[in-house]
Amino acid sequence: MIPLIETRNLNVRFGGVHATRDVNFTLAEAELRCVIGPNGAGKSTFFKLLTGQVKPTSGQIFFRGKDISRMKPHEPGRLGIGIKTQVPSLFNGLSVWENVWLSARRTNSAMRANQITDETLERVGMAQHRKTLAGLLSHGMRQWVEIGVVIASDPPLILLDEPAAGMSDAEVVRTAELILEINRQHALVVVEHDMNFIRMIAKKVTVLHQGAVIKEDTPDRIMSDPLIQQIYLGKKPQ
Repeated sequence: MIPLIETRNLNVRFGGVHATRDVNFTLAEAELRCVIGPNGAGKSTFFKLLTGQVKPTSGQIFFRGKDISRMKPHEPGRLGIGIKTQVPSLFNGLSVWENVWLSARRTNSAMRANQITDETLERVGMAQHRKTLAGLLSHGMRQWVEIGVVIASDPPLILLDEPAAGMSDAEVVRTAELILEINRQHALVVVEHDMNFIRMIAKKVTVLHQGAVIKEDTPDRIMSDPLIQQIYLGKKPQ
């Protein structure tokens, strides 16, 4: 079966910095994968490669079998790759409903966009705040609305950059539930630092270190690995 997304020997160099090193990564349709690693591990560069913001020095990226290694930054959305960055980027002067509607309208009629917007706000738990200006929302609510903006265009692949960052415990639980619900219809790659959150959502974790994939396994096996503890948590092997 052809993977949804696949990278082969992906390398990026910025001058003397080797940001990614022979990254081989495969994600199936409707799979959920968490990507972890210490600061400088190459996580942000990896996301930028998948969205066309950075071009590989060598190696290839395939989306449903199509080589997209040299795609332009405006093309991922058309292909079906949606991304929510760490910092919410909503239109503060527009309502929650209007922010999501603009996303739905890109590929749908106005009437269909109305329906999608209503359905999306129900999915992300923000229907009761539909008339609220985005600029008045709490941090957690802004994150949920931005996830709504992403899923309103119905992309088969969604990239989430630290979706639980800065949230309360209750908001983290709600976000985990939301991601699992979204995963019923969409594949997701989630970059996250919070291992408790990762345990709530992930069956498989990819660990990046110094630009390379060093391990892929379940969350429990990842966090019990002495090497991972050393590089990710700063713990010395016993």
